[in-house]
Order: sequence, then structure tokens, then C-alpha cells
Amino acid sequence: MAVDLRTRLGHVELPNPILTASGCAGAGRELAQFFDIAKIGAIVTKSVMAAPRAGRPTPRMAETDSGMLNSIGLQGPGIDAFLQRDLPWLLSQGARAVVSIAGSTVEEYADLAGRLSGAAGVTAIEVNISCPNVADRGQVFACSAGSAAAVTEAVRSRVRYDIPVFAKLSPDVTDIVSIARACVDGGADGLSMINTLLGMAIDTERMRPVLAGITGGLSGPAIRPVAVRCIWQVHEALPDVPIIGMGGVRTGRDALELILAGAAMVSVGTTIFHDPAACMRILRELDDELAARGVERLADVIGLAHQAHAGPGSGVPRRLPGKSGSVL
Repeated sequence: MAVDLRTRLGHVELPNPILTASGCAGAGRELAQFFDIAKIGAIVTKSVMAAPRAGRPTPRMAETDSGMLNSIGLQGPGIDAFLQRDLPWLLSQGARAVVSIAGSTVEEYADLAGRLSGAAGVTAIEVNISCPNVADRGQVFACSAGSAAAVTEAVRSRVRYDIPVFAKLSPDVTDIVSIARACVDGGADGLSMINTLLGMAIDTERMRPVLAGITGGLSGPAIRPVAVRCIWQVHEALPDVPIIGMGGVRTGRDALELILAGAAMVSVGTTIFHDPAACMRILRELDDELAARGVERLADVIGLAHQAHAGPGSGVPRRLPGKSGSVL
């Protein structure tokens, strides 16, 4: 059975729900030698900033028992180089480009968005709000509903209506739903979640932090249950808002778990480092997982676990998708 894997990135249709996660594949050049990058839903670029940035000192990556810590510091060549080199290359490959942007002020985010709005080849913009706000004592934008909304509103005001804007949320907050709602109220067409969790490792032989930057972002299989929880909570509160889910996805079954929680798309990140063809493998596995369950359309299972959870007497039909419409 051929499963219809089409999904929607806001009002933009994608052929399938598998994307790369920002920061794990640059602008896609490294992956192009392993598979045709036009065959996945989209390439989500490494976060682009206004000016070139060297990043943090080394060591800035460390393995953990079930994941990875990174303290890269948003290293990159800046928006000018991205527009001159990376974006035209992605367009030449036929790939859909979701461009991640990051800044230290609301105005910087807005300026980046304005530059991208006038460029050819931008499918969507992902706003990485897990950055310190220099105007607010370095508090991370994503940890304040007001700051998150301000950035989203500024970006949305500078971007063409036909380019969806997705705000990328941090799990390091007390109430992720309130941040999600603030971003949507600020004009976000959708949400990306979750960004890495703040973590730390100490070298017990040297008796000092492993990372030069002391703390780093934890990614990999260890955070998948957190991602599932966050996606579930936000989809429950905002069921009509499309979500790009990410966090510890290694297999098609992992991707299906995030989709059942409410994600319409799934970004693949850390596993790319040891399996650079992971996106295509996960896409095939997801197709197999859905076919094995008699699912004809991916759209039928987005957030389906919420319906199954509702139970008898809730007024929500408990049916599996497929030709039979079997009652659970």
C-alpha cells in the first residue's frame, strides 16, 4: 500500500514530513553526497545570524550516555554569505529550504527576516528564539512569553505573507504552552519543538567541566520523552497550529511517536552525525510503520493519540484511520 505522506508547513505543501534539524547538517551540502536532498520534506539550515560568528572555544561537543552536548555558539558565515552561496545552492538542488535565524535583539531578527523575505528559494523561516536578549539582561527570548511574542511579531511583519514563520521553542520553561500561545498570538504560522535542553558534564579525572563553555545543549535519544510531552501539551492546547517535532528521533517509529503526539513534520538531528543518510532511512521506516497499521494518509494520524486517549464518554470518536475505520 502506498501511503500518502504529504503534509503542510503552514500553507506550503511538502511531499513528506521528514526534515533535517537546524545545526546538524549546515545548509545541506554535506548530506548531498549521501542522498538526494530534494527527496525529503525540507532542509532546515543552521541558524543564520547578521554577521559572521566564530562560535565558542573548544572543546564544545561531548558525548553523553544517550545523547550529545554541544556548545558550538551559533558559528556561521553570516547572512551575506548565506544569501550569496548557500541559498542559491539549495535552490539549484531542488531542495525546499527552511531558513533558521537567530539574533541578540528584536531588531536583528526583523532585519534578518526582511533580507530573507526578498530572496528566492526560501520555503519558510524558523525563528530560533533560544538566544540571549541583550536588552533584557541576557534572558533567553524563548523563556519569556513577552520576548518570544515580540520577536515573532517583528519577524512576521517583515516577511512576505506566502512564507510561513515557525517559532522554535525551548523546553527549559515552566509552561511551554504559554510561550507557544504567545508566539502564535504574535503571528507565528507554526511551532518547532523542542530545542535542546541545557545540560552539563564534568570530567571526573580532570575535575573540571568537559565543555569550554561549561554548559551546552543536550540532544539525542535522552530527550525524546521530553519532546513527546511538549508536543502533546501544545497540540492539546492549540490543535490547529502545525508543529515541527524534533528531539531524539532515530527511527521511523520514533518519528511516528512525535506525529501521534501532534507533530505534522519531524526534524532529524543528532543521529545524522553517525548516519548521514538517516533522513531517507527514517522516511522509509515511517512509510512502513504507517502501512503496517493500515494508514492511508499521514494526515489521518497527526495527533491521533489525543483521540485514543479521550476514551469512552468523551464525545471523541476512538477510531483508527484506514479503510475499515476500526473502532478502538
